[in-house]
Amino acid sequence: MRKRRATSDPFTDLLFNALLGFTFLFLAAVMFMNPEAKTGIVNPKADYLLTIKWPDNDPDDIDIWVEDPSGQKIWFRNKEAGLINLERDDRGMLNDTMMIDGKKVENPLNQEVVTIRGIVPGEYIVNVHYYATSTHKPVKVNVKLTRVNPVMKIVYYGTVTLKKQGQEKTAFRFTITPDGDVTDINHLPKKLVTLQKSGDR
Repeated sequence: MRKRRATSDPFTDLLFNALLGFTFLFLAAVMFMNPEAKTGIVNPKADYLLTIKWPDNDPDDIDIWVEDPSGQKIWFRNKEAGLINLERDDRGMLNDTMMIDGKKVENPLNQEVVTIRGIVPGEYIVNVHYYATSTHKPVKVNVKLTRVNPVMKIVYYGTVTLKKQGQEKTAFRFTITPDGDVTDINHLPKKLVTLQKSGDR
């Protein structure tokens, strides 16, 4: 009686099983590397945004100064204090060019941004300072406070006119309560700027 011939050899089975195992591991790795996107979830980097903005293409340099509840000042020489950061220091048209696809492009936007990355109760003072000028003209500065969490909401919007270089004005003051509400908005002036001359930059 003749023995039945094997239809496949063990080496082929081993290679097939190994290939099947590698395929499974590859698919599992891809699933973990590309998790399903969660829509509608925003992860902001701040709880509050303070912005000042003056006319596009204006070459004059306007600065924001912020004093926190502990008396620390945030400005272009001290960009971080506690949970407060100066994210953008705009110097008018200076350094506002960038290279895109080999072409020099000017950014006309004049804006400085300060973030408050948590709820720190107490009073905050926001000043604007006419640091340097090439136009020697008054500059109208828009000032805005936006609460980002739990939903984006403009808490304050106002305008300050700076008439000449060196002038400083208190744009507004506000208080953050322990539960994160903004109260007691007022315009009581307080000097924050300690610079002696524009060359101190």
